[in-house]
Amino acid sequence: MITALLDTFFAALRTLRANKLRSALTLLGIVIGVVAVVAMAATIEGLRRKISHDLAQLGTGVFQVQKYPTGGFSDQEREKYDRRKDFTLRDVELLQTRCASCLQVGGESWDIERDVSAGGRSIQTMVSVIGATAAFFDNNGYALAAGRFLSEGEALGGGNEIVIGADVADLLFSNEEPVGGTLRVHGHQFRVIGTMARRGQQLAGSLDNLVVMPIGTFMPIYGSRRSITVTIHARDPDRIDRTQDEVTALLRRARGVPPEADNDFEMFSNASLQETFAKLTGIIAAASIGICAIALLIGGIGVMNIMLVSVTERTSEIGLRRALGARRRRILAQFIVEAVMLTSIGGLLGVGLGAGLAELIRILVHIPTVVPGWAVALSMASAGGVGLIFGIYPALRASRLDPVEAMRRE
Repeated sequence: MITALLDTFFAALRTLRANKLRSALTLLGIVIGVVAVVAMAATIEGLRRKISHDLAQLGTGVFQVQKYPTGGFSDQEREKYDRRKDFTLRDVELLQTRCASCLQVGGESWDIERDVSAGGRSIQTMVSVIGATAAFFDNNGYALAAGRFLSEGEALGGGNEIVIGADVADLLFSNEEPVGGTLRVHGHQFRVIGTMARRGQQLAGSLDNLVVMPIGTFMPIYGSRRSITVTIHARDPDRIDRTQDEVTALLRRARGVPPEADNDFEMFSNASLQETFAKLTGIIAAASIGICAIALLIGGIGVMNIMLVSVTERTSEIGLRRALGARRRRILAQFIVEAVMLTSIGGLLGVGLGAGLAELIRILVHIPTVVPGWAVALSMASAGGVGLIFGIYPALRASRLDPVEAMRRE
């Protein structure tokens, strides 16, 4: 039995080697489909791990409330969101005093600034400038490296204190101690009271290229008619849903939202962001699988066509083998093995090229990529399955040839 299987395998291999160009052209559809799946799966898996890691740094039990949604929206939707009430420090105070399940509540507003300098040195890249209350650092997962953070009185009082990220400290105070130094932002001078511990990179850029000033100072400089983001740290992270429900009820009552109307604000947390990303990647994965299925279908049709041509070309050989005693199942097995081997080789090439493409994406686009085991297994199983399905008809046709009629053909 084993000898027969080996003979069938090597016979199929010799046939494929004898028709290298034809075999290579037949593989193209299989290779393209597998490359699409492996490269897309590697990119999605890398992004998933990176986003999960970045969100994990924010800690559990933290969520945000704001006027606008985090994703993109159309101009018509913008009109709807613009009509919503702005969030102000009054909302922060409301939740601080009325929300029993909130551990701490903060307010923050972000802007982008190029005019950041110290001692004649300036930063050439855009710096994130945040006006915030004292809860900003803990709610956003920033640890202290040196000095101290803003106090609540400083944050609301509108002083000239500022806390800087590790990138800003390295660029502007490379040869001196940042704490106690002076920094100019948007033409205003600030006193550095602390530096934040390095966080590293995320998909949107560096987490350390930022400065945090009192929100009472930020609003007059960058505009007081803007909606702030409210960040809430739940007292019990395991019961964050309860805190979100309490915050929703308090804000709906304070903002005068009718009982039958939808919320006029957006709420999101690590879990909701991960859920949104999971839905997005699910759509992308489904699209990539669809592309793979089409490519595999085309490849399968090519395999069937080539195998039918092979049956026609080898009719005399099949007739001779049948006349010498070869059984139908042996002929059937050889042609099926040829088809499966052909598509499996295409699958292996596709996995290798897909992994190479994923690595190229990582280098050129700086997106982390990880080839998951399920993508390799799915690709190889699909490739082998295509060979099996589309190889059955040519194999049956070959096995059913009449030996006498087959030997008469040239």
